[in-house]
Amino acid sequence: MSSDKEQREQDPSAHEHMVDSEKHVQRNPHPDFKKVEGSRPDWRAEEKWAFTKTKDPNWKLGQGGNDGGESLKKEHIEIDPYEDGRPGIFNYKLLISAIIPRPIGFVSTVSKDGKSTNLAPYSFFQVIGFDPPIFIVGFAGGFDHAKDSLRNLVDTGECCINIISEHFLEAANTCSINAPHGTSEWAITGLHPAPCRDVKASRVKESVFSVEGKLMETKEYESRVTKGKKTCVLAIIEGIRFWAREDAINEDRNIIDPAVLRPISRLGGITYGRLLEGVELPRPEFDKATKDGKAEGLLKPKTEGQ
Repeated sequence: MSSDKEQREQDPSAHEHMVDSEKHVQRNPHPDFKKVEGSRPDWRAEEKWAFTKTKDPNWKLGQGGNDGGESLKKEHIEIDPYEDGRPGIFNYKLLISAIIPRPIGFVSTVSKDGKSTNLAPYSFFQVIGFDPPIFIVGFAGGFDHAKDSLRNLVDTGECCINIISEHFLEAANTCSINAPHGTSEWAITGLHPAPCRDVKASRVKESVFSVEGKLMETKEYESRVTKGKKTCVLAIIEGIRFWAREDAINEDRNIIDPAVLRPISRLGGITYGRLLEGVELPRPEFDKATKDGKAEGLLKPKTEGQ
């Protein structure tokens, strides 16, 4: 991987590529977004987290969907992601609108020399294990055009992953601005850095939950359409320390209250989602669920149509 100095010499206007990328993706469907936003209802600050029943609390084994079969009346369209004439960006737009909601990894890093810091949101993010705690982050592009977060992560082997909540959504979104290299997202957003214990990167003080992370490994992927073009880097990160806001964590320090976390998720395009309702569904126990004998006809290795 090239050094930061070499990267800038080869590509002195990396932030301009972000502008070009946005024009190409056309994530924003509104020519005049502020006009559209102004026509919408105000933010419903009075909305509180609440539990509801499931749509069908009386659902039985073998019943299938809870829509009375309406979804079965619809046909599906088959899509080949590599069909002739289909731009690769179509797959990006399709997937970010279909695989929703996605948690957002708000990643904080610092350069190897400690002279610059970076803070950026990533919606290709997930936790995939707990022993050890393992997280993955997907970075667009390859190492040859690595943005600050990926460069810093690889150079230092460290980061801090923060979870985004409602109370700093606008600031977090602003971190995706195409600012020139060396511009601090912390300053431009007004978010407050707080010290971590085991990594040099700062955590976001406003975040209800943060994770100090150490890089385990990376893997670079190549385009299926344009041979030789690197299009994605997967980073696998081990969580080595957690930070939870005191009013959000239970006494055993093992559950975060969603009513306090109020997490923001990523949807398609420029859309974010609020989490305001939840339902509770215990995992069924086989013996209890089948003891009345009514499920006997359902116990078979394959179902009809397979």
